[in-house]
Amino acid sequence: MAAVRTPREIFLNRVAIAAVMVVLLIMLVPIYWIGSTAFKPRNLATTIPPTVFFQPEVSPFVKLMTKRSQLRKPVEQEVYDAAPWWEKMVLDGGEKVVRTGKGKIRPSGYGQRFTNSLIVSIISTFLAVSMGTLTAYGFSRFKVKGEDDWLFFILSTRMLPPVVVAIPMYLMYRVVGLNDSHLGLIILYTAFNLSFSVWIMKGFIDEIPREYEEAALVDGYTRIQAFFKIVLPEAMTGIAATAVFCFITAWNEYAFALIMTNRRAQTAPPYIPSQVGSGLPDWTVIAAGTFLFLLPVAIFTFLLRNHLLRGMSFGAIRK
Repeated sequence: MAAVRTPREIFLNRVAIAAVMVVLLIMLVPIYWIGSTAFKPRNLATTIPPTVFFQPEVSPFVKLMTKRSQLRKPVEQEVYDAAPWWEKMVLDGGEKVVRTGKGKIRPSGYGQRFTNSLIVSIISTFLAVSMGTLTAYGFSRFKVKGEDDWLFFILSTRMLPPVVVAIPMYLMYRVVGLNDSHLGLIILYTAFNLSFSVWIMKGFIDEIPREYEEAALVDGYTRIQAFFKIVLPEAMTGIAATAVFCFITAWNEYAFALIMTNRRAQTAPPYIPSQVGSGLPDWTVIAAGTFLFLLPVAIFTFLLRNHLLRGMSFGAIRK
């Protein structure tokens, strides 16, 4: 039966909803600004007052994925006519006139950095969640001597900011040859996310009744079979929620990626601000790179949204 609500409570509830909507709109303004700037012509990116209505174009994304090398001689009309469409867009936006030393178009480094971010984030998230789940199961189901001390030690690895340990890690990585490598970043991100994964997953596994496993053991299951067939499906909401947060942390990490990598394994976060340079920056290209960088996290979170919502409230109501 629904509780009786006074007009004052109804009014306060509507005011709270309106306040939440206003805050949401304010938080979405930067996202809209980045998305709209990514499709603007360069001359409209920094206009005052800001340009809201414009003809969208994809030239910022073409510039983001390509770079131009200077030529020693002019580019003639015949050469321009034979060039691919993306070279024409980068050279002059499609105007068919005689070129003078614009250069040849080659792929830029953003695609490689974006791929590196995907490789490192996906693998490190999988490893952190897998090892964190197994470790949390051990702490949850078995008596470990000094359990509280071990859990505090695991959590203490997250107390220092990454920039504090970046220099020592860089010196150690240089000795063992892991600088500027995918394996080096994967190890770092896995270790950095492991403590978070253990603590979150232990809370979820603690909420799963032990009677489920005991019944499975009575039916002839081994401990490993009971874990994979009973505990793991029940903890899937917690695994999804933990995976989202670990992926976001690894995807957005900047300090380690900047210090530990140079070119081969560099990820997208250090590459995007490097495009500002010392001259006049092309903010449409920077916005295009940022817009593409937002998509994987948004897609991953959207795909796991149902598990994420259940995971955030898992264990809140006890029977």
